[in-house]
Amino acid sequence: MSKRKRTLKKILISVVLLFWAVVALYGFKQTDTSSSSSGLQTVTIGYQKGDPFDIAKQRGEFVKKMKAKGYKVVFKEFQDGNSLMQALKAGSVDYARTGDTPPVSALSTGTKLTYVAAGSSKAKGSGILVKKSSSISSVKDLKGKKVAYTKGTSSQYMLLAALKKAGMSASDVTWVNMDQSSASVAFSKGKVDAWATWDPYTSQAETNQNAKVIVDGSGITNNRDFVLSTQSYAKENKEVSKYLIKYLEEDMQWANNNHNELITMMSKSLKVSKTVVKRMVERRTYGIYTMNASYAKEEQKIADTFYDAGLIDNKVTVSDSGDYK
Repeated sequence: MSKRKRTLKKILISVVLLFWAVVALYGFKQTDTSSSSSGLQTVTIGYQKGDPFDIAKQRGEFVKKMKAKGYKVVFKEFQDGNSLMQALKAGSVDYARTGDTPPVSALSTGTKLTYVAAGSSKAKGSGILVKKSSSISSVKDLKGKKVAYTKGTSSQYMLLAALKKAGMSASDVTWVNMDQSSASVAFSKGKVDAWATWDPYTSQAETNQNAKVIVDGSGITNNRDFVLSTQSYAKENKEVSKYLIKYLEEDMQWANNNHNELITMMSKSLKVSKTVVKRMVERRTYGIYTMNASYAKEEQKIADTFYDAGLIDNKVTVSDSGDYK
């Protein structure tokens, strides 16, 4: 090939590449413009499998109702509450659904959170599990035993509070910190003596792992769902929060009144048997309510317990994160 032809070929390739670069850039801008030209404000919600937002997502009515009010809902799934708190702080989600403990840990590190809503109690689905064949039958029997839990989650507070109620100290047991999936394996193989957990793990262990609950959350912790946002976002988007609570509560009432459909739907979402989901669903009531002083008081108790136990470095005043009445 002559030098002239090689030069022409290079020029042609450069022109083609430039053309496709422009097309790619134009296409991206068009997609972005199309989204904004729809007139919908995007609201990004962080959730975990099996939680109220997962129910709303699977059912589909929540997205439709929010769209009718001018909001495009985007759901992002997370594995745990700590990851959700980090995402909220980073601004990658506008709202986050967690259990009762992650917000306390986040507040202690300086994250500016606002509690938007609280859920119904899930106390009966939270518990400390042992094998049915175990000689352990009460919290007091856990002395000197290995107990699996997940740091920064409701299981940590539940275990700590259960020990305290039984007149024991945190040092009376060996705390084994691991994620819930790993804890399930460790429990199944007998690597730990007990496991502090929540539904659907509790139900799954009772159904498939020959487990029994020696104590549930009743009288210890309500283990509520909480919907959170940053203080700045919540302040600037009160209307969004109002609709979010309204439509999510409608989904929760649907869940209470349609157990068969809910069980089928959540079995697919959680990828567990209907038997497991049925046990989980039938020992709780679903509900989402505007945050108030009573729920804030519950969170304050967790914050004080963690601070006194040296689990968080800074004292937290939950009421400082919002005007809860």
